[in-house]
Amino acid sequence: MTGAYPVHLPGPVQPNRRRTFPGTPASVREARRFVAEFLVGCPAREMLTICASELSANAVAHTASGNGGVFTVEVDRPRDGVARVAVTDDGGPSVPMARHDPGSGLLAEGGRGLALVAACTSRWGYIDAYPGRTVWAEACWPVPVPLPGRPRRPADDWHPGPAA
Repeated sequence: MTGAYPVHLPGPVQPNRRRTFPGTPASVREARRFVAEFLVGCPAREMLTICASELSANAVAHTASGNGGVFTVEVDRPRDGVARVAVTDDGGPSVPMARHDPGSGLLAEGGRGLALVAACTSRWGYIDAYPGRTVWAEACWPVPVPLPGRPRRPADDWHPGPAA
């Protein structure tokens, strides 16, 4: 599955947050914390935090990021009712693919991360980003629509947590 990143649509735009991490397993926990702090109060916080963890772990395990490189995590809220995480790695030999292979066994230790991302988000995809690749996941949730003639209340909008 491929998609374009970023997709910026009209609406109130929140600032992106981007941070680069060393390509080590310990950085996956830090990336998860980074996303969770930015998405405080977001209805999709838990799911996108899990997705960020999966995408970061894949960058460390399956790309040059895990061989002395780095990976970058970006969190974005382009409009009301949408939040996105993206992980850019240093490149690797394989293409991101969600495996839905029941033959791999329920006790297999890996291979289901992108299937989890695909199942738990509104959409996901990847795009080549020199010298690596960006894999992103997006979550959507319903937002209130004001009645005609009534202004939107500030309480209807979710705003990101403190800047990282």
